[in-house]
Amino acid sequence: MRMIGIMVMVVFVSLLWLNGSHAREVAEIFSHYVDDQGRISLPKDYRSKWTYLGAWAVPVKKSPGRGFHDVFTQPESVEVYKKTGKFPDGTVLVKEIHKINSGKMTTGQAYWAGDIANWFVMIKDEKGRFKNNPNWGKGWGWALFKANNPNKNVSANFQVDCIPCHVPARNTDWVYIQGYPILK
Repeated sequence: MRMIGIMVMVVFVSLLWLNGSHAREVAEIFSHYVDDQGRISLPKDYRSKWTYLGAWAVPVKKSPGRGFHDVFTQPESVEVYKKTGKFPDGTVLVKEIHKINSGKMTTGQAYWAGDIANWFVMIKDEKGRFKNNPNWGKGWGWALFKANNPNKNVSANFQVDCIPCHVPARNTDWVYIQGYPILK
């Protein structure tokens, strides 16, 4: 009888540990690019391990978003989006903006992506974790990193630095999904 009691206790403790472990894993997945104050860092391995969503081109010379925009996210976020039509909590979107290079080719004038100018990072936050951080709101964390210092988020306030460009995408959770054929 005592052996059964010990076995039940071991199973119970194991289940508690597994549930706690799972909760920690979920928290780590969300917070891997966010510290406890809500400061966002630029993911380092997104190009080799994440899914390429698609590209945009903004050729207008005086546009603040001029360049080629390549966007990446985690493969599991793509799978959830395909099933639900929504990005799950913790989704990270990384947009690289490349300078536009051009030149005459045998086929005519050509344009291609040059050096990276900057990165935008959005992190889905369904729980409103960082209410007092000015780079969190509208269900997302927002960050802007310049090529000359990819370790520093230069966005001071998402309401000023990020949302104005995303207003046309407010009905699609602030994301321009029409440029991402993989989500369809």
